[in-house]
Amino acid sequence: MALLKAIEAGVDGVDTAISSMSATYGHPATEALVATLAGTPYDTGLNIHRLESIAAYFREVRKKYHAFEGQLKGTDSRILVAQVPGGMLTNLEGQLKQQSAAHRLDEVLAEIPRVREDLGFIPLVTPTSQIVGTQAVLNVLGGERYKTIAKETAGILKGEYGHTPAPVNAALQARVLDGADAVTCRPADLLKPELAALEADVKRQAQEKGITLAENAIDDVLTVALFPQPGLKFLENRHNPAAFEPYRRRKPRSQWQKQKNLRLRRLHRGGGRQSLCGQSQRRR
Repeated sequence: MALLKAIEAGVDGVDTAISSMSATYGHPATEALVATLAGTPYDTGLNIHRLESIAAYFREVRKKYHAFEGQLKGTDSRILVAQVPGGMLTNLEGQLKQQSAAHRLDEVLAEIPRVREDLGFIPLVTPTSQIVGTQAVLNVLGGERYKTIAKETAGILKGEYGHTPAPVNAALQARVLDGADAVTCRPADLLKPELAALEADVKRQAQEKGITLAENAIDDVLTVALFPQPGLKFLENRHNPAAFEPYRRRKPRSQWQKQKNLRLRRLHRGGGRQSLCGQSQRRR
């Protein structure tokens, strides 16, 4: 509905996702919007049958990553109330799962608007959405609000991310500043140039690891600058897609299955027939 109204209002473009990767944490389905606009002044001209083939392809791809699927199965009003973006929600669920606290998601969702208010109603976009989410998790799992303050949360309170839309929590800011002054100028003006040193470091690591950088090396340097650890792994395996395949764990067999296989092996060697039949009869 929001996309349709935006289109009617004259928006240049909207974001959608192929149906097999849409909804819950993703954008609305491409095919649904294409069908909705067909025959109207906003007709996209896209062939829905070709889109169907694309959806089928990604339906199979998605199966490989089932271990990373979140809890959402449909529309969840909690997300609307907390105003949590899809990408932020998956991070939250991942953090809680690592702490064996997935059952506390409701508490974290309720805490997010409060943290956001304390941080001056900062927009929930990358990276600030992850900062707000992480602090909400710390507040809930710590048993006391702001018992632990993340470095990035402190950065927002210090003004390192620029001016916030509204004033931050004054008491919390004073605690973080500890007598120091908040940043009031453009934060980037306080940073020293880092690109030259980073470029030299990336080239050094590439030489040590036998990595061939792109013809325009700055592209690879920026990749590592934005994603230090995964970025370097990507450069090492740029031509090895198998390195990025999800790890598949073998499902542990039940104890009963192990015992059954042991009896079958004994039977195969001879002499276990009587024991196997007797145990089968007792189970029945």
